[in-house]
Amino acid sequence: MNPFPVAKELSGLVLKTLSKNRAEIERAGSACRDALAAGGQILAFGNGGSAAEAQHFAAELVNKFGAPRPALRAVSLTTDTSILTSIANDTSFAAVFSRQIEALGRAGDVALALSTSGTSPNVVRGLATARKRGLITIGLTGADGAKMGPLCDFLLRVSSKSTPRVQEMHLVLLHLLVAEIERGLV
Repeated sequence: MNPFPVAKELSGLVLKTLSKNRAEIERAGSACRDALAAGGQILAFGNGGSAAEAQHFAAELVNKFGAPRPALRAVSLTTDTSILTSIANDTSFAAVFSRQIEALGRAGDVALALSTSGTSPNVVRGLATARKRGLITIGLTGADGAKMGPLCDFLLRVSSKSTPRVQEMHLVLLHLLVAEIERGLV
């Protein structure tokens, strides 16, 4: 397999995605800074590769991304297997994020959701719960945003239906978002 067509596709997608999302990244970063400055936290979540990216994002905030700075309050809702499996077993898998948001989220906090399709039932339900509870909602998705769009205060879209390309761009967008959050702190 020749990897260069993928590299060419990805490089074009990077430029397109950054062009379309720059202002939204700045606004979302500002909202995150404001929430953190007010004592709030960021709750990140998604499924599969998006779960890994939610964990990566939380790690960048708690530890550091660019310059040394105080730790920031961020939690990935994808990491506690006892919570995840008890909710999935006793209630439903569709409730694994919404139930945690009920327990941990407070008005003014940020819920950051990742879904390549924008239709993952547990992600959509988590966003709906976050919105009901007064959390600021940020979504990262592919193509059209599908069901996530109306539930997000800030929506970062990748114009692709290819799951690998969307996930690659989500990591770029998350890094830009962390850099934007840090920009106002250091």
